[in-house]
Amino acid sequence: MNRITRTTHFRRTTRTAVSALAVCGLAIGLGACTDEAVDAVDKATSETYEVTYEVTGTSADEIQFHGGGGKAMEPEIESVKSPALPWKKTVTLRGIMPPAVMPVALDADAADLACTITYKGEVIEEVKGEELLTSGGCVAVSPVTG
Repeated sequence: MNRITRTTHFRRTTRTAVSALAVCGLAIGLGACTDEAVDAVDKATSETYEVTYEVTGTSADEIQFHGGGGKAMEPEIESVKSPALPWKKTVTLRGIMPPAVMPVALDADAADLACTITYKGEVIEEVKGEELLTSGGCVAVSPVTG
């Protein structure tokens, strides 16, 4: 295996690990509340809102996102395998459920990936390139103030 191949393989492995850790950290952080607290939050924040997720770039192996399922503090993560880019999806979320989208790419093309979250025509989160891998994608605070 030549040096370029080893470097590319190392970068792919590193990106995969960082992406997995970011998604796991988000899930663990949101799951740290008791069931009673989560139920209370869901009842108190029943207002819904729409956001639009967008992912651009050359290619992505998968896109994971909060699609509105689950509880406000424990959102279900939906995914799309091998999406065509640019990719765009509008979802309805509830209360304090955070809008989040994470494109995952296992090859060198990840450097040109970008994601945005738009609420009422205004971009509320945008992440591009290498920052996308270190930040865990686009995650915003709910625009609804329960």
